[in-house]
This record gives sequence, structure tokens and C-alpha cells, in this order.
Amino acid sequence: MKKKWLSPLALILALLLLLAACGGDDNGGDAGGDTSTDPEMIQIATGGTSGTYYPLGGEMASIISANTDVSADAISSNASAENVMSIENGDIDVAFVQTDVVAHAVEGINAFDEPVEHVLALGSLYPETVQIVTTEGSGIESVEDLEGRTVSVGAPGSGTYINAEQILEVHGMTMDDINAQNLDFGESTGGIQDGNIDAAFITAGTPTGAVEGLSATVDVAIVPITQDKIDELVEAYPYYASDTVEEGTYGLSEDVETVAVLAMLAVSDSLSEDLVYDMTKALYENAEGMAHEKASFIRLENALDGIGIDLHPGAEKYFNEEGIELEN
Repeated sequence: MKKKWLSPLALILALLLLLAACGGDDNGGDAGGDTSTDPEMIQIATGGTSGTYYPLGGEMASIISANTDVSADAISSNASAENVMSIENGDIDVAFVQTDVVAHAVEGINAFDEPVEHVLALGSLYPETVQIVTTEGSGIESVEDLEGRTVSVGAPGSGTYINAEQILEVHGMTMDDINAQNLDFGESTGGIQDGNIDAAFITAGTPTGAVEGLSATVDVAIVPITQDKIDELVEAYPYYASDTVEEGTYGLSEDVETVAVLAMLAVSDSLSEDLVYDMTKALYENAEGMAHEKASFIRLENALDGIGIDLHPGAEKYFNEEGIELEN
């Protein structure tokens, strides 16, 4: 009996079908593992160029570019609230945010009309000190002294603005009790120097570049928050913590007690598990090589401090490997 042989065309079709069947489930159901949709270039949204986010973001972009399969670039922005929405809307992949602001975003409160759904945590970075900046000759020695004065409080919905609202609240005040101005850090310190504003809320890692620049021309003062008001604030909003602007910073003659939130990195849920794993590993294992002063706070043991939203699976995988877990 004659053997039946496949024609060349039939053989090719059979091989194509076999290859399609073998490759049809490459992801194996591993959510976030498929890197095929990752961009070749990612942008890291930071803050204003005179704050802490922007220069630190530039160093992080260099680390990511050198240690992962993507190139990264840091860009300036209006900081936390805008950055959250840029991730949610698919305009940005990675961003600096305050832990309190992103928690509000996930809940859909304060500056956010509805909960965000596509924003996940990569990890915490460093304390963001709430600095109420003025001058030695302003006559402003307490939060209550801000009443009736011209005060910069940041852009509406920004982390700084929300901090200002909440600090005023525990002192029995509202934005209506001050002449509120919506200025960025550079505009704020410029306004203080020019005499156009009396004080400014600036939430950023210390020392903050804009305030250092101001201290070169005038005697800077930081308005303290008393311990009873710190306790009241922390009880109402647990993402705050006591903090100190240390003597010598900006030429201060003594420590000044205040509060802080935390800076963190947020990422889009569209990024693959593999990429975010590589990014997280690169940042936390190379932080010591960054020149910025705040890099000393970027340590594995602090990486999940203050985070109240879900971790990206890639970040979670890396932290689990290092024995660090998010407390719920």
C-alpha cells in the first residue's frame, strides 16, 4: 500500500498551526508579566524645578535607564494631585506623589471627585516636611499669626494645599481666614523676598532648594507647630508624623517642630510585572549612589512606610523576595 505524504503547502500550514498553538498562552495567566506592551521610554512626573522631586527624579531616571530595558526621563509638573491624574488618564507611567494625596485619590475624596482605578504603589522614599516659611521680621511666630496675612498655599488640590487646609483646620481656621495665594515653591519664595506675600506652606524634603535660595537673601524663619496641635493632626489624619527642621537648615538658630507626610513613587497598572520589578530593584539597590541628600532615606526598611494603597505586583514581588511586606 502506498504511503500518503503531505504536500509542501499542507506541511507549512500544519507547522504554522502548531506554532500558534504553542505560543498562544505565553503569559501563562501571569498578570502584569507580559512586557510586550511596555513603552520603550517612560516619563517620571516630578514637581516644580525648584523643589525636591525634580532633581531627585532626574537621578532616578538615570538609574532606571542604566538598569532596565527602558529609557526614563524626569519631567516637571504641578506635583501630587496632577501626577495622580496623569497616571490615571494614561499620560504618565511613573510619578512622585505624597502618600496622603494618593490615599485620597484611591478613596475619591478631597481633590478627587471619584476613586482612581489605575494607580498603584512602587514604594516610599523620604519624609516630606511641611514647612511654613516666613522671615524673621514678619511678626509671624505661630500658625494663628497667619490670620489676615497673605499666604501661599500651593495649587488647589495639591498636596501642599491639602496640608495647609488641614493644619489651619486643627488651629480653628480655614482658607477664608487668610489671603490665600496659589503659587509654586519658586513663586512663593520669590514673593516672600519681594514682600508680596508674608508666608508660604511648602511641603518638600528639607533642605528645599527654593527655601535655601531665599535664605541667601533674607533671614528665614519656619513657623513651628505645637505638640498638642501635632497630636491633634495625627489623630485626625494618621498619615502625618512629627518632624523637625533641624538647627542650621536655612541658617536657623534652633530646631523647629512641625509635621511631615511621605513622598512615594506611584506607577500605572499598565506596566508589566517584570518592568516594575526591575525598576524597584534598580532604585532601592542603587539609591546610595545618588548624590541628592534625600537619597539617604531611600532604604528597603522604609520602602513601605505610609503606603495606604495597593502595591504593583512587580514591586510586591521584589519586596517579598527581600522579606518586606505591606502591613494592612
